[in-house]
Amino acid sequence: MPAEDPANRSHPEATNHPNSPSSPNHPHPEGTWDLTIATPVGRIKAEAEFVRGDGALTGTARGTGEEVPLTGLVLDGDRLTWKQAITKPLRLNLEFAVTLDGDTLTGTSRAGRLPASKVTGVRRTPQTDAGRRP
Repeated sequence: MPAEDPANRSHPEATNHPNSPSSPNHPHPEGTWDLTIATPVGRIKAEAEFVRGDGALTGTARGTGEEVPLTGLVLDGDRLTWKQAITKPLRLNLEFAVTLDGDTLTGTSRAGRLPASKVTGVRRTPQTDAGRRP
């Protein structure tokens, strides 16, 4: 596998694979996503927001009464990976690996040695946002 060209790396915590530029022909995660994580203790609803600024992809997750930054974001084709540390309902370091397909995503979340949990998500549209806000 060829080495990554540093010029293609937008930020140490947010990278695009050199063969996967964000364009109309390639998946892009920008926007707010409603996520459902199917864990062994039940379904957890969360929100993830991805923003691109100055070529860098950044993100924030919200759910269970807390807001946390997403780290290690990497977009490689239609595959998006990131990490996040949560404290509610338990203190966990999570690793996500999802595949983007238009306005939906599917994949897994893993916390250390625990079994992977299925993740699904839908990107909010202006119409769905209008129904959520007064």
